[in-house]
Amino acid sequence: MQSRETLEYLQKKASLLPKSPGVYIMENDCGKVIYVGKSRALKNRVSQYFHGSHDLKTSKMASSVSDFRFICCDTEMEALVLENNLIKQYNPKYNILLKDSKSYPYIRITDGEYPRVVLSRKRDEKGMFFGPYSGAGVVYSVISTLERVLGLPSCKRRFPEDIGRGRPCVYRQIGRCCGVCAGDVSREEYAELIKCAVQYLKGNTDAVEASLYERMMRASEEERFEEAARCRDALSSLKKLGQTQKTQLSPDTDCDVIAFASHEGCDCAAVLYIRGGKICDSEYFTFGADEITGVRDTAVGAESKVGDGAGNSNGNGYSDSNGNGYSDSDGNGNGYSDEETPMSAFIVGLYRGREYIPPEILLSFEMSEGEKTLIGEYLGGRSGRKVVLRTPKKGEGRSLCLMAQRDAVRHSETRRRRDEDDQRVLVRLAALLSLEVVPERIEAYDISNLGSEHITAGMVVAECGKMKKSDYRCFRIKGQSAPDDYEAMRQALLRRLSHLSDGTDASFSKQPDLILLDGGAGHVGVVRDLMREAGYDIPVFGMVKDDHHKTRTIVSDTQEVGIAREAEVFRFVYKLQEEVHRFTVSRMTAAKRKTLKTSSLEKIKGIGPAKAKKLMAHFKTLSAVKAASLDELCGVAGIGKSDAQTLYGYFHPQKDSVSAQKTQE
Repeated sequence: MQSRETLEYLQKKASLLPKSPGVYIMENDCGKVIYVGKSRALKNRVSQYFHGSHDLKTSKMASSVSDFRFICCDTEMEALVLENNLIKQYNPKYNILLKDSKSYPYIRITDGEYPRVVLSRKRDEKGMFFGPYSGAGVVYSVISTLERVLGLPSCKRRFPEDIGRGRPCVYRQIGRCCGVCAGDVSREEYAELIKCAVQYLKGNTDAVEASLYERMMRASEEERFEEAARCRDALSSLKKLGQTQKTQLSPDTDCDVIAFASHEGCDCAAVLYIRGGKICDSEYFTFGADEITGVRDTAVGAESKVGDGAGNSNGNGYSDSNGNGYSDSDGNGNGYSDEETPMSAFIVGLYRGREYIPPEILLSFEMSEGEKTLIGEYLGGRSGRKVVLRTPKKGEGRSLCLMAQRDAVRHSETRRRRDEDDQRVLVRLAALLSLEVVPERIEAYDISNLGSEHITAGMVVAECGKMKKSDYRCFRIKGQSAPDDYEAMRQALLRRLSHLSDGTDASFSKQPDLILLDGGAGHVGVVRDLMREAGYDIPVFGMVKDDHHKTRTIVSDTQEVGIAREAEVFRFVYKLQEEVHRFTVSRMTAAKRKTLKTSSLEKIKGIGPAKAKKLMAHFKTLSAVKAASLDELCGVAGIGKSDAQTLYGYFHPQKDSVSAQKTQE
């Protein structure tokens, strides 16, 4: 909580801000940025945080502020772009943030005599594109449906080059593929299948059903009953898919619908994607006061004037007549301006990583006309055409907004219940282990090795009951001639504790509230001794497995705590133990696999570790090295003609002997 002196300092500093567009950056007492916002009038917007009452999350954020900075901008558009730049840069705790991932995926139908349906991340290739979709999983699901329904090939063969080469795969044998590779389908028939796929992706399932029905009847008349049965099954699948589609607009309708819901401290935004008059995809984003999920893409910078932190950008102070600086532009004194909504940053961030932006975006919530126009102009500049944001009051648009609103409410409620369940498990775990605090950050450790090689310690992290993969770490244990779990665990924890005070890695310098080891009392005793030597007082317990490799109990160095009858705690601890084991083994196996790839090359005369590394870096895989021609091997930097001939002869002994015989002749 803020002291009275800090609050008075912030109020006075805010009262000196200019009434111009800009961005403000809130910092906590550690100097970490916790919130970034924009405003058309900095003084009015920032002052309201330190006066009056707010909702739960805003109050929590405002009470954590120790100081703030600001950047003045010439226009609101600059402030909008700069805000998202800074959100990307700082990942503030209290901002509405989006998932950090690659660009949104599309479904691409390639060019050529035999087009294929594939996933694509960018629209700079030739072909027909559909999307974007919310994730690769959705795209693969749609492609799988098309392959199953229409019998499209899913193999990596190239047509027509590979027609008649090799045996058809198992999908042809079980009737899942039309059999292009076997020559069972003519070019014209395949073109009809692709035409059906295009109609399906456009949302016109009626045309696809009509085409499949015609093929089924024709195959039945010609007594090709297997093909008729496939068409019948495809028709059945399409009808089931069609039953899930509740809304159909005019066929040329392309728009997105964004809704927002807040339920007992857990907020959620839901987005429906309408393409060709039908809902083709949906996405939702949950966020709360304590959640960080990353930001999508990098924004284009805007020229701006940086304030000096003392309440001015040009050396002159600013103050209104009463000196409090928290009345809004209308003079009503409430400190709020309706154009400043956190959803504006969300909308801009949502479309930052997309190549396609629809001409219309429907909102279920109110937003000032100025803010809608500003965002529309920004998105229109990126898409190259006019983009309109509106909040419909009636008709089909209003129905879609209500649907998205209900979806947002459901996801918000689900997230809240899940958070409550996670918190209840942590409280119960703290009670069972007699901890002084509820463990918000839990770290689990395991040791894995293959004989005396590649001894690896893995660390996984759970924060607030959820696995946080970005904080996972692994330690390569060195200096052991024989496996020693105790010494390996000691070395891993010693290296881990050394990062608590260096501050080089924000996530790695966080002190855990609880450490769990995949081991027994011996492991716990070793680590507790290490803790005492290093001057840390962090609770340490071991996770012991039974004969069936299931978590049996939690142990300290002196006692056991049974969790078999604590179902929720048992599931949580079991999940932690399995996850740390999986992670550690995967890292150890990857290291071993890398060594095996390189060592097999080092067995060849004249090829040492350095040359083997160059070969693997150039060809990526050992199979590619084996398949390389003599000229390709000579093209690798550091590999001479003599080495290339030795390599080629090693992998192609018959060809090498034939060439040698011809040379002698």
